[in-house]
Amino acid sequence: MGHGAGGARVINAAELCSRLTRRSRSNFYYAFLALPRPRRDALYAVYAFCRTVDDIADDVGANPEAQRGALAEWRDDVRRCYEPAGEPRHPIARRLALAVQRYPIPRTALHAIIEGVEMDLDRPTYETAADLYPYCYRVASAVGLCCIEIFGYTDPRARDYAVNLGVALQLTNIIRDVGADARVGRVYVPQEDLAAFGVTVDDLRASRYGPPFVALMRHQAARAREYYARATETFPVADARALVPAEIMGRIYRALLEEIEARQFHVFADRVTVAAHRKVAIAVRCWAAARFSREAPHRSRAA
Repeated sequence: MGHGAGGARVINAAELCSRLTRRSRSNFYYAFLALPRPRRDALYAVYAFCRTVDDIADDVGANPEAQRGALAEWRDDVRRCYEPAGEPRHPIARRLALAVQRYPIPRTALHAIIEGVEMDLDRPTYETAADLYPYCYRVASAVGLCCIEIFGYTDPRARDYAVNLGVALQLTNIIRDVGADARVGRVYVPQEDLAAFGVTVDDLRASRYGPPFVALMRHQAARAREYYARATETFPVADARALVPAEIMGRIYRALLEEIEARQFHVFADRVTVAAHRKVAIAVRCWAAARFSREAPHRSRAA
């Protein structure tokens, strides 16, 4: 017997999730390449969910009420993912439902991701780093908490590792995209840091590069490195093999931060990236360290 319309729908949704991840050239893609197919498919579904809800907020010309309505629909679809007889409407949500059935992905983390995206609709500013932390947790750490359930782990410290690494990755993103974000009304650099280094929001919008901006960005980079260090401290060595994809992500983003620093924080003109061949090299080294070495991947020599 054939799969019928329902089977075809699921297959098409799987292709959509995979295509979204490949097309994005996301660092996620390189981290997931060597995973077994069921885990990879589940992670593609999580990534596609994150990408889709993020795109709702990134549509700067859209009506805010319509955006909130779209996010409300996603909340409803997430609810349906966890109901025994629930039928999510969005094709990506249907793939997410399959992932939720197979792995203990926390519903609270999926809702936190939507809440983080919704924060962007208000174009908020953050007075201190402590004020920024909940945003970073929702849009990045919550993603990590979903992913580690798919990777698998035995040590509860894996959750602390995921939270710390997520904040580090988001702080790196904020540095890279500081000019582009400011031009659409989003300023994630804490206001007290801007004041301390004599940089204004207008300076960010106008891409004014100079010693005050560089000093400000060095301060932001130091904060990101603190969270990378915390991730290393909380890394559960017993789960080193299972968490290799997370380590690949961390290594790629650390390489991105190093690239930004090497360019003296020239982030206004071009979006700084890590070359694809370097991402592949980082992924191969992490997988090889986990498979063939007794040394935990996060302690091996940096790619």
